[in-house]
Amino acid sequence: MNSKQRAYLRSLANTLNPVLILGKGGIDEDVVKQADGVLETKELIKISVLQNSSITSREACEMLCEATGAEPVQVIGNKFVIYRKSMEKPYIELP
Repeated sequence: MNSKQRAYLRSLANTLNPVLILGKGGIDEDVVKQADGVLETKELIKISVLQNSSITSREACEMLCEATGAEPVQVIGNKFVIYRKSMEKPYIELP
């Protein structure tokens, strides 16, 4: 993904609310399954990491991207955005 595509996805993510919230448990099998399902339907998701979590938002982003095959778009504070093109119904057209 080039910088122009990443900037476009960041602009789309501004209006998104977090769909997953990571807490003390961090990233486990259930979180990966949930993220995988949401990525397939929405393609672009925002995830929030609580302050009591044992991992930082950057670490969580890397781990979740590796587990789901997604690409990191943005990490700011305790939130991050990831993207994966849908296999069945892609609807986000990258420039």
